[in-house]
Amino acid sequence: MFESAELGHKIKKSVYEKEVPALREALLDAQFELAKSAAFQVIILVGGLDGSGRGATVNLLNEWMDPRHIQTHGMGEPSDEELDRPMMWRFWRSLPPKGKIGVFLGSWYTWPILNRVNGRTEDADLDQSLERAARLEKMLVDEGALVIKLWLHLSKEKQEKRFKELEKNPLTRWKVTKRDWKHYKQYDKFRAVHEKVIRHTSTAEAPWLVIEGEDAQYRNLTVGKVILKAIQGRLQLEASPQPRILAPPLLPPIDNLHLLKTLDMTQAVEKKSYKVKLEKLQGRLNELTRDPKFRYMSVIVVFEGNDAAGKGGSIRRITGALDARYYQVIPIAAPTEEERVQPYLWRFWRHLPRKGRVTVFDRSWYGRVLVERVEGFCSEADWMRAYGEINDFEAQMVRHRLMVVKFWLAITKDEQLRRFKDREKTGFKNFKITEEDWRNREKWELYEQAVCDMVDRTSTLMAPWTLVEANDKYFARIKILKTLCDRIEDKLKELHETGIDYLDKPKKGD
Repeated sequence: MFESAELGHKIKKSVYEKEVPALREALLDAQFELAKSAAFQVIILVGGLDGSGRGATVNLLNEWMDPRHIQTHGMGEPSDEELDRPMMWRFWRSLPPKGKIGVFLGSWYTWPILNRVNGRTEDADLDQSLERAARLEKMLVDEGALVIKLWLHLSKEKQEKRFKELEKNPLTRWKVTKRDWKHYKQYDKFRAVHEKVIRHTSTAEAPWLVIEGEDAQYRNLTVGKVILKAIQGRLQLEASPQPRILAPPLLPPIDNLHLLKTLDMTQAVEKKSYKVKLEKLQGRLNELTRDPKFRYMSVIVVFEGNDAAGKGGSIRRITGALDARYYQVIPIAAPTEEERVQPYLWRFWRHLPRKGRVTVFDRSWYGRVLVERVEGFCSEADWMRAYGEINDFEAQMVRHRLMVVKFWLAITKDEQLRRFKDREKTGFKNFKITEEDWRNREKWELYEQAVCDMVDRTSTLMAPWTLVEANDKYFARIKILKTLCDRIEDKLKELHETGIDYLDKPKKGD
């Protein structure tokens, strides 16, 4: 797999000096056209062996291109803040917006490779990491990003030669560390793992480009030309019409029976009983979040539901039981301009909480398979692939001890109409009713089908949906609080049984 990168590729200095000016000019032109169009973002991963010129390559790109439109990220040791969240969080935060170029020195491959070479993980763990990486890259490409993956390679002999040459020169001696020589002794292990990484993750959407790193002039010209051709090709593609992708249709059951129709919407709780139960459950929730083991987990509560179903009131009953220092409510509306130039899930990744926190989403990432689907704000291909992307997103959270609790608040069409009219009549409730709410009622059946498809495709063992009969607001609030308390209590029991101590931290790259 690395044979062509061990042939001793070289470029004469005269050829290099002749070609570089034109290449730099063309790269700048492509960069400015990209910035002007803001049609997509470019994500460049620079990986490879120690001594192969990764750092020099990144520095060169910053020298050759306009610094206003390129962002460089050296992804070294994760911070405590980053270790508190799923591994991909640090990369999502650093993604460039549309029209910009992001260069990553160190990527989502770095720690899975190091963990495997050093025996901290098994082959199966590496395989799972590579599958997650491939799915992430496919999602980024589907969202419009151009992903360029550069792998700089050296043979074992040339790596040793490179290290010795650097050590001989007092001006470059600092570039070679004990860690580099340690990795050199593990060269064969690294090569085997690197081959597996490239074999499993060089996809049609984001192939690896293996480049020999010994000769700087050859390496620089190759990297520059690869990036130039990729950006120019994508800019030309943006100017041509895109083929329409049709998926097999999702049809409602032919007998017209679906999940929402099986709910008993007559369930209710008397006001006197409600007050007693509410106080008891809020006290229980408060005690659970003050459990010493709660510091090792996080809770994400997702609220979706029909307009006027009582999401806001339910959220207030949860937050009323919590310490204000340790929770956050994230209201989700139409995306801002900042959010529109990023992949869809970016605005949700950025709000994932640290350990020991509760984050409540008032509306969520499910907007893509609900309102965006029904209202035609995205293509059929976009919302069809979103089910898998959402399941991946939630799986990463759960693997990192972020518990995901999801509620769908359901009311009948008649009850919604009653609440809408009540809001129109009540002065302090007027702001809750909009023309959009009335328009959505006209598509009631379409939303019902979208909700049933959502539950069928994203209610998993690790993050199940709880359907809440919300015609009676007291019943709904009690069911929500009880469900949330039960889920947290079960997780805390699991943490107590595993004997996690205070210093326990997840693996880097996990």
